[in-house]
Formats: sequence, structure tokens, C-alpha cells
Amino acid sequence: MIRKQFHASLLAAAVALAWAGNAGAAVSADEAARLKTTLTPLGAERAGNKDGSIPAWDGGVTKAPAGYKPGEPRPDPFPGEKPLYAISAKNMAQYDARLSDGVKALMKRYPDFRIDVYPTHRSAAAPQWVYDNTFKNATRAKLVDDGQGTEGAYGGTPFPIPKDGDEVFQNHRLAWTGTYIQAPVRVWVVTADGRRAMASGGTQSFRKQFYDPEGSLEKFDGYSQLGKFSVSEPGSKAGEAILAHDNLNASNPRGLWQYLVGQRRVRKAPSVAYDTPDSVTSGIGLFDEAFMLFGPNDKHKLKLVGKRELYIPYNNNRAASAKVADLVTPNTLNPSLVRWELHRVWEVEATLAEGKRHVVPKRKYYVDEDSWQIILFDGWDAKGELWRTNYTLTLLAPDIPALVGNMFWGGYDLQTGAYYLNMASNELASQYKPVPPLPRSFFSPEELANEGAR
Repeated sequence: MIRKQFHASLLAAAVALAWAGNAGAAVSADEAARLKTTLTPLGAERAGNKDGSIPAWDGGVTKAPAGYKPGEPRPDPFPGEKPLYAISAKNMAQYDARLSDGVKALMKRYPDFRIDVYPTHRSAAAPQWVYDNTFKNATRAKLVDDGQGTEGAYGGTPFPIPKDGDEVFQNHRLAWTGTYIQAPVRVWVVTADGRRAMASGGTQSFRKQFYDPEGSLEKFDGYSQLGKFSVSEPGSKAGEAILAHDNLNASNPRGLWQYLVGQRRVRKAPSVAYDTPDSVTSGIGLFDEAFMLFGPNDKHKLKLVGKRELYIPYNNNRAASAKVADLVTPNTLNPSLVRWELHRVWEVEATLAEGKRHVVPKRKYYVDEDSWQIILFDGWDAKGELWRTNYTLTLLAPDIPALVGNMFWGGYDLQTGAYYLNMASNELASQYKPVPPLPRSFFSPEELANEGAR
């Protein structure tokens, strides 16, 4: 009897090890071949949907308009188009299956809120070398660190044919939006009584070294992105800065630093994560809501629900060029300036892991199949009541080429009525733009201290 139990235990252990080994395994060469036939080079369905409301992908938009100069506000790529229809509280039941819970909640709360639905354009694109690397990643990338990290990937989407929610999240973290980027930005907050104020303003800089075209998997040091937000306004915050070194796995610890003018020193900032209120948004947002996903998500377990068709903000160059007073209005962003389209998205449900705590124990994320970026997500409080809904308007940048979702994003507090728009360049001299290579030293804590001293 003991011998039978022993052999049964060995068999169970072997099965468990085999399952664990396959959980984060790369796809087969046969599966990867679909990236050159039925799937786009980044893994989306190449074909349109059944009724034609979502067209087939034809390569995206890769050519800047004639006369465009880098750094200028990018014009509306589809200036002559009019909305096909509008959805509001009056007719939302007709479109229920294609609306997120957060959007429906905004319609119910604000009778004047609506979404204007335009023709769908699958405009997302990337350079050929990103497509080539994505094809390589498909058969070599794997999850590590209990789904929180990635190995064997470089210069492209790591999991173009995802098997679970962790792989989809890694695709978002490593979505293509350029390599060396800078943008002047402002953060606008709107209180429940409709008052608008600028919470922060300054320069956002990125060094996305995972996408260095001169690099390789063999030379990659594991830090996917270095980012810095240098604050120049309002006067009470001028000189502050936040620095982040994001990694691919636990062997390269995440680095976070802050420079606070009052303290006149750089300090590590481990609290700039999870459900800590985000000081950049005057506490309306949470730090792990920044850029739609910021820092580790190990307090939640992820479930890949599947793919669905959803109305999401898309190709919002017109909104990105609007005057602030016209766009950032009481209650919500001005519906007349925000473009919505029907797209296929991956739905990922995040629920609080056993033994963990977080003020938002449940979230639903919607990830664009073409760009691998989270476009919308909703959050529920501990009582099970819908509390938050977050968005990125997405900026089409054919000069890169990319569909940019890591700028021009924000969130609504459905319980207090406050909302914010983050990383917006409206009315500023330039917009999200590629720049010459930014050295690693530019993103060092020492340089943060030097900037503060100046």
C-alpha cells in the first residue's frame, strides 16, 4: 500500500512539473507560421469580422502626411469622416454586448455622455524588424517569475499567440510605441463639481531599450524601459521628478526613485506602485493605473476570458490637438471630440490573489488585438460595486510608425465623479516624438539629483 502511494505521488509530481514547464512555453513552429498567413505579424486576426464592421488588416498606417515635421501635433488621419452613429443612455441597450461596464456606467450617470462611433481603421503598425523579432519570439519566449517576467524575447511582441492572461499582460508591457521618445505633457484633473485644474506639467522621457534596433537578445541586459517624468509646473511642484527602471524578470530588480524639492534629495520610492494614490494625478488615480498598467500586478490572478468585439477609443489625433477647455469639460471628456471605433480586444479578468490586499480587488482589462495595448479597464471595490473606469485615447503616429497608448490616458472615479486626463500635450509646442538616443546616464538617480540641484 505504501509503495502504491509512493508511486502515485511520484506520478502526480511528474504531471505537475510537466504542466508547470508547459504553462509558459513558447508556441510550436507550426503555430508561429500563422503569423505569416491567417494572423498579422503581431498576432491579431488578419481577417475582418462577419458583418464587415471590422475590416481586414492591410498593413496599418505607415506613412506620415505630406509636409509633416517630427514633433508637430499629428493631424486627424481621417478628417472627412463623420460618426456612423452615437450611443448614449437612450439606446445603449441596443449595443450592450459591445460596451464595457465602465462606459455603460458613464452613460447612466451622465445623460449628456455619449460615444460617437466612427468607421473602424486598423491603423496599428510597426517596423519590419519588429515583425521579424516577433516571429522569432513566438518560438523562444517564455514566462518566468510566476507569470510576472519574460525570458527569450527581444525587439518584438513576446507572445503573439497568447495562451493566458499573463502572456497578454507581458505583451502590453512590451508593446511597440517607439524607442527613444520625449514629449511635453500636462495632467488635467476635474473635480466632481466640474472644476478643471492642472495637477502637473513637465517632460516625459522614455528609453525603450527592449526595442533598440542596434541591440539583440544576446546583448540585452533585462531592463525593458527607462522612464522619467520631470515636473516644471505648477510652481509648487516644479523640480520634482519620478524615475523608473522597468525590468523583464526578477533577476533585474525594478528601480523607482523620486526627487522632492522640499527634501532636496533623491530617494528610493517603493511605494510608487500598486494601490498607492498617484500624486501626479492629485490622488484621483492609483499608481498601478498609470500608463494603464504600471509596476507589478502580482496581487491579482489573471484569467484570459477570450476575445470580443468592443467599442474603444481609437485614432484620436483630433482630440490630441484640441484646446484644453474644449476637450476637458465638466463630468467627462467632450464626447464630440473623442473618436470611438469597433475593434476586437482580448478580455483579461484580474481578481485578488489569496492572502493579498488591494483597494481594487477586481478589474477587467480590454487589450487591443492589433497593438497589444490596454485601451480600457474597469475596477470594482471590495463591496463588488463598480468604482473606476480607465481609458487611453490612442494617438496614431505613422511617422514612427505606431499606435501610441502610453500617452493621452486617464480615468474616472465613478463614485466621486472626479476624473483626469494624463500625459496630454494639448496646446503645447510639440507632441510625442522620436528623439536621438537618450543615454542611460540621463535616467540615473545621480542625474535626477543634478537636475534638482539646477
